[in-house]
Amino acid sequence: MHVHVGSDSGMRTTVELSDETRAKLMELAARRGDRGYSAVVEEAVSRYLDEEERRRLGVESARSVIGAMEEEDALGLEASVQALREFWR
Repeated sequence: MHVHVGSDSGMRTTVELSDETRAKLMELAARRGDRGYSAVVEEAVSRYLDEEERRRLGVESARSVIGAMEEEDALGLEASVQALREFWR
């Protein structure tokens, strides 16, 4: 099913949703007192994009410390991780 999604201040966009997803969105919107489900979709997409940005920043932060550990410390950490993995098996 093709659905037009947008808000009064935003642009209209066609999004393809299954009938089941559309029904769930309509039900959620009705419980919230919304006339349509555009606000629900806008909120979900905004949350998803925010989470993706946090994930990207986390990965970027983790990558920035590559090589920051002394060789001896890195080897000790690697040995500890290996020992833990053996214990879990």
